[in-house]
Amino acid sequence: MSLGIGQTASSSSSPPPRNTTLFPGRTFDVFLSFRGEDTRRNFTDHLYTALVEKGIRTFRDEEECRRGEMINQNLLQAIEGSRIFIVIFSENYANSKWCLNELVEIMKCRAKGRKVFTIFYHVDPSKVRNQYGNDEKHSNIKREQIQEWRTALKEVGGISGIHIQNQ
Repeated sequence: MSLGIGQTASSSSSPPPRNTTLFPGRTFDVFLSFRGEDTRRNFTDHLYTALVEKGIRTFRDEEECRRGEMINQNLLQAIEGSRIFIVIFSENYANSKWCLNELVEIMKCRAKGRKVFTIFYHVDPSKVRNQYGNDEKHSNIKREQIQEWRTALKEVGGISGIHIQNQ
C-alpha cells in the first residue's frame, strides 16, 4: 500500500470518528449556507455527501419550509459551533430573509477569524457584491436590517470563490 507523505495506514483508511471534529472545540467542521429550493436536491446534496464521506462533520439545515424571519436557536448554535463556512449563492439566495440573516451571523464569525468560502451557483459574483435581490420582497423590513444584509452581501461578494455557470 502506498501512503502519501505524513499519512499512516490508520489515517488513510478510516475517517475521524463521527463524534469528533477536525477542529477541537467546534461542533461542526463545515457549515453549508444555501437556498434550499435552488440547490438542496442537487449541488448541495452532492457537496454535503462528499464532505461527510471524507469524515468532515458538516451542518446542512434539513428544514424545507421556514416560518418566520428569525434564525432559530439551534441554527444559531450550529453557526457559532462551526469553523468553516461554505456559502452557496444561487438565484434566490438574497430573496430569503432567512438566508440573509444566516449570512449576517456567518460574517460575524468571519470577523472573529473563521474561514468563509463562496460558491456562486449560476449567479454572477458581481451581482452579490452589488447586493442583488428583490428589494420589493423585503419591503416590510426595517432599513437597518436591509443595510446589515447589504453590508454582508458586499463583504462576502468580495471573497474570491468558485463560479459555477450554466452549461
